[in-house]
Amino acid sequence: MVGKKSKRIKNYVERGWVKRFAESIGDLHPLYIDEETGKNSKYGNNIAPPTYPRTFDFGLIPGLNLPEKGLIHGEQTYHYNRPLLVGETVYCYTGVEDYFEKTGNNGLMGFLVTKRYGEDIKGNVIFIEGSTVIITEAVREAMKV
Repeated sequence: MVGKKSKRIKNYVERGWVKRFAESIGDLHPLYIDEETGKNSKYGNNIAPPTYPRTFDFGLIPGLNLPEKGLIHGEQTYHYNRPLLVGETVYCYTGVEDYFEKTGNNGLMGFLVTKRYGEDIKGNVIFIEGSTVIITEAVREAMKV
């Protein structure tokens, strides 16, 4: 699966959803929700909170069938080339970067490393979200059934 990618999916940074997201994380920074603040900022617009891409559709990678339960969230990072602007269209996709295994106290664990990309309409990368998911031996056994 390493090297495989999903198809690009069109997403939209909608003002109402940005406000709801900011409320849900308890960060009502005026740059996220106040239109006047956004207009007067160096971006000329409101921006989305850094973790807002969690709401986007990144598509599915054919053949990558992970269970919905039992996975452990190992790590997550965000790298931005510029902020997400309210009102813009973002094309998102996921790629499998690496997979490796280690033996721990509870048996064999798999580490799936993915990157999720968000690009503007010209194909310029806006952000990259890195993620590591830990697949425990119990989950691996359940996947075989």
